[in-house]
Amino acid sequence: MKVDLGIWTKLTRVAVFLFFLAGCLLVAVWYLPLIQQNERMRKEILRLDTRIQKETEAARQLKSSIDALRNDPRAVERLARERLGYAKAGETVIRFEESVTNVSGR
Repeated sequence: MKVDLGIWTKLTRVAVFLFFLAGCLLVAVWYLPLIQQNERMRKEILRLDTRIQKETEAARQLKSSIDALRNDPRAVERLARERLGYAKAGETVIRFEESVTNVSGR
C-alpha cells in the first residue's frame, strides 16, 4: 500500500537528484587537476618519444660511421683527405674557400 505524501515525495526526489548532481560535480572538481596533470604528462611522453626516435636515428648513423671507419680503409682515407687535408705523395691539394663579402648596413 502506497501512501501519497503530496509535495514531499517530489521534494525528496528533487533533493536526492540535487545531492547526486552535487556529488558528481564535487568528484569532477576533485579530479580535474589530476586530469590536467595526466594530459601534461601524456604530452611530455610524446615529446620524449619523439626525442628518443631522433636520438636513436643519430646513434644508428654514428654506429654506421664507426663501422665504416673500422672496416673500410677507403672511408678512413676519405676522412683524412677531407678533414685533415692529407694527400698521397705526388698529389696536389686544391682547397676551395667561400668568398667573404662586406655588406654595409645603410
